[in-house]
Amino acid sequence: MKSLFIRELLSEEYPRMEEIMYEAIYHPDQANPYPREVIYLPQVRVYWDHFGSGKDDYCLVAVLDQKIAGAVWIRTFQDTIKGCGFIDEQTPEIAIALFEPYRNQGIGTQLMKHMIEWMKTKGYRQVSLSITKGNPAIRLYERLGFKILDENEEDYIMLLKLI
Repeated sequence: MKSLFIRELLSEEYPRMEEIMYEAIYHPDQANPYPREVIYLPQVRVYWDHFGSGKDDYCLVAVLDQKIAGAVWIRTFQDTIKGCGFIDEQTPEIAIALFEPYRNQGIGTQLMKHMIEWMKTKGYRQVSLSITKGNPAIRLYERLGFKILDENEEDYIMLLKLI
């Protein structure tokens, strides 16, 4: 792999969260992806809207050839609308996205490991996520130590203890 650089998302790049969020959505039928407007649904918008304004908003990006290849970010939820992997108001939810040309190259694993290490240094106790059943990324999360905590018809809620 060419030189991969992982860094914090710059505040002037926050508007790119809309584009990154769309890439984070798992499309079970690649031939018929969801319309881009799906990111404006309240239960999706909560992950990216006004990013940088929340006390726990933090995002790392993977940069390859001076282009953002992907991102991993955390956010806690205190408002009425919560993330799909919500556990409690102290537990951040993590999300990850890789742009198509950069998938299946280990970049997601590196992003997740960097974020998990950063969270440990900041004293976070745990982190959660929501993943659609059938999404192959579940294997990545399991390798990193996430455990299925709960499920509904469509998704698993997974949790990783950091301490």
